[in-house]
Amino acid sequence: MGRLILLSSVFLFSMLLSSCCSTKKAEKEIPGQVSFVTSPEIIIYQTTKDYSKLVPVNLSDDKKQIESYPDIKDIFYDGKLAYPVQLHNGYWLDNRGIGRNVAFIKLTYEEYSKLSKTPSAEELMNMIIDDQPLISMYSCGARSSYKEIETELNMKIDSGDFSGFKKIK
Repeated sequence: MGRLILLSSVFLFSMLLSSCCSTKKAEKEIPGQVSFVTSPEIIIYQTTKDYSKLVPVNLSDDKKQIESYPDIKDIFYDGKLAYPVQLHNGYWLDNRGIGRNVAFIKLTYEEYSKLSKTPSAEELMNMIIDDQPLISMYSCGARSSYKEIETELNMKIDSGDFSGFKKIK
């Protein structure tokens, strides 16, 4: 009797294991199945002056402390310095990850990339030249939703159609 229970248990366990494996395999083979990959958000913005060569930092809401800033190795995008891309009508396409509380420091991307170490938040606070640089800022959706980002954004800007964008500032 004990042997029958043991054999039955082994058989049931084998069947259970077998069905789990075949289910996983079947899930991988479903035709037309869509897998989602998170894509970075596109941010466009206008500033009071041309700060395109200067390194941005993100401040707290009260502008009294830095919430985030790049490491000296993090100011590159696709192997080049992460300068924003100039769009039409004074808009810039962000390549660094700025937010509504952006401020700019006195160092250019090139100068910053050549530092021997990343400055501390306190050192960077002392380098801020403008903590209110934005005229406007929009979130334009995921990068993956555009085929030709610059062309498509410029068309929207030229037409004044920001209806599909989320106003940040």
